[in-house]
Amino acid sequence: MNSVAAGRKARGFTLIEVLVALVVLLVGVMGAAGLMVRTVQQEVEAYQRLQALNLLQDMTDRMNANRGVVECYSYGSTGATLGYGVSTFTACTSGSATEKAMVTADLTAWNNALNGVSEQSGSNNSGAMVGARGCIVQVSAAERTYRITVAWQGMNKTVAPPADNTCGLNAFGDEKQRRIVSSIVRIGWLS
Repeated sequence: MNSVAAGRKARGFTLIEVLVALVVLLVGVMGAAGLMVRTVQQEVEAYQRLQALNLLQDMTDRMNANRGVVECYSYGSTGATLGYGVSTFTACTSGSATEKAMVTADLTAWNNALNGVSEQSGSNNSGAMVGARGCIVQVSAAERTYRITVAWQGMNKTVAPPADNTCGLNAFGDEKQRRIVSSIVRIGWLS
């Protein structure tokens, strides 16, 4: 009789072991799923930063190629903002017709790139960062120095960018989600 009772207790004990093992396995699977989600978010953040750096270099190259009317890229001392939410921009008033046309073409191309026009999903643009904006500000007219900035909305809250760079300021809800890459560029005068 003792061996029968011991067998029944052992069977119940085995069932409890299986349930505990399933709970441990479930916790492990949930942890792995959470890790995958964070990994994908970090990949998106890295991809967006790479896109922003490419766009920053693109505008630097465009300004260097048309250095005779470089002030037109920033609308003089006013500063230019392009990208998400911007549909028109000021025409260049100095330089030759060819230089003016080149500025307009460059700003249009950069605006389209910031808006992700090169890739579409259905009727939506999807080839750029979330809410991308580009800003070109004249730092010094005499030294022909400009600050080019690309701003976008990050996936997670981190640290707010410096307050002195206002590109995309208050455009993405919480400032801790605003991401920027910026470069000070001096355009040489070659004659």
